[in-house]
Amino acid sequence: MQVKGMKDSLAKYGQEHLLDHFDSLSSEQQQQLTKELEELDLEEVTEYFKRATTELESCGQKLDDKMKPLDDSQCGSIIKSTDEELLHYQKLSLAEIAAGHVGILLLAGGQGTRLGVSYPKGMYNVGLPSDKTLFQLQAERILKLERLAAQETGKSGKITWYIMTSATTVGPTEAFFREHDYFGLSKENIMVFQQGTLPCFTFEGKIILGEKHKISRAPDGNGGLYRALRTEGVLQDMKKRGTKYIQLYCVDNILVRVGDPVFIGYCLSKGAECANKVVRKQFPTEAVGITCKVDGQYQVVEYSEITTKSAELSNKDGSLVYSAANICIHFFTLEFLERVVTTNERYLQHHVAKKKIPYVNEKGDIVKPTTPNGIKMEKFVFDVFRFANNFVVWECLRDEEFAPLKNAEGAKDCTPSYCRNAVLALHQKWLNMAGAEIITSAGDEAPQMTSPASEGNNNLDVNGKEQEEVVVTEISPLVSYAGEGLEKLVSGKQLTTPLHLTC
Repeated sequence: MQVKGMKDSLAKYGQEHLLDHFDSLSSEQQQQLTKELEELDLEEVTEYFKRATTELESCGQKLDDKMKPLDDSQCGSIIKSTDEELLHYQKLSLAEIAAGHVGILLLAGGQGTRLGVSYPKGMYNVGLPSDKTLFQLQAERILKLERLAAQETGKSGKITWYIMTSATTVGPTEAFFREHDYFGLSKENIMVFQQGTLPCFTFEGKIILGEKHKISRAPDGNGGLYRALRTEGVLQDMKKRGTKYIQLYCVDNILVRVGDPVFIGYCLSKGAECANKVVRKQFPTEAVGITCKVDGQYQVVEYSEITTKSAELSNKDGSLVYSAANICIHFFTLEFLERVVTTNERYLQHHVAKKKIPYVNEKGDIVKPTTPNGIKMEKFVFDVFRFANNFVVWECLRDEEFAPLKNAEGAKDCTPSYCRNAVLALHQKWLNMAGAEIITSAGDEAPQMTSPASEGNNNLDVNGKEQEEVVVTEISPLVSYAGEGLEKLVSGKQLTTPLHLTC
């Protein structure tokens, strides 16, 4: 495209300033900027800006009058289910896994910046006896799940693992998996892909130049997944493989049950096309998003979007009315995902963050502002809930399934030691339930560790303190996915810590 043609196209959307420094660029830089502008859908991104600024104007409004809790018929729970029901759910899932119908979506675009490292968070080692990283723990849970499905059905189906990265994490992630031989999984069943970016805008709607030949961009949020499913060929790959059901999760949760057969089986039993796994909100002011209905549509409402009065509403038994806390573990059918990607994705809400964004001034100099001068737009992965016709939630136990790694040591919670102790406490619990007697190196019976992720501890100051009693017991995911099969290995035995039970 000639420069005049580009100027005319840009002027149509008020963005002709993007060529202000074109004549001062080298030939290579001109080509780079031309290519970027040609690939930019101006109609789409300027429409995003208009919708985003409308959202910004309503930001801070409370949603109390529009909210309703979910119906009881939509809400399942591990503590309210019988052993027979849980076994039924698991059998339903294992049959689909054995048939090759289950895929896993991992959101792994984040770096470990808040942990003090520059590499992808999935590569982080929290200091377990095994020294396994988050990626390895999750890979081995997938392997074990495939083996459980084969044992249950006699058929050997494979789970495809789709890993969404960002521009900064895609290279290191791919290299890490290659270096570790894909942790025993088949290379063909792991697909690493990259989320997109969106231009940054000034408050007046002008796209920001980060350099004279480059637009300033930011990742489009975890909700950028749905566009990436189309543009990166992921949805097409799922269809080709015969995938029917997908579980999604975030990389930072060290306790995540990847491909959880109970959760997926519950969704299958309810005929759900979309679902959210949740934990119980513990107290009204806990800083978590809650799952509910807003104007009749399913939504995750942030704690800042409701008043204390609504947050404190309780049922007759004293439990909170709005208690389904989001932990970013979702279920989708392929049909639902395809509908979202092809029809609904364009209309997903954009959430706005005011930021200090470096920019090129009229002289061509890069300026680093000291106050916010523009906006970054992102979509949230759970915003597709409102497109669901059949939606359910499944409540799990925090100390068994949710311990996210977010902060460096010294923070109140979600630190490496917090996550490590959550794993150790859970594995000790499994061993005790299987009939083992855990003995310390001093010869005494070890008391049950209190998990920092347990409901009684979460978000309280105790999380920042040293664990009073650390009982070092780790079980490889290849030995047990969720505590099953341990009786024949440990029942009636005395086990001395530190213990690492492996194949």
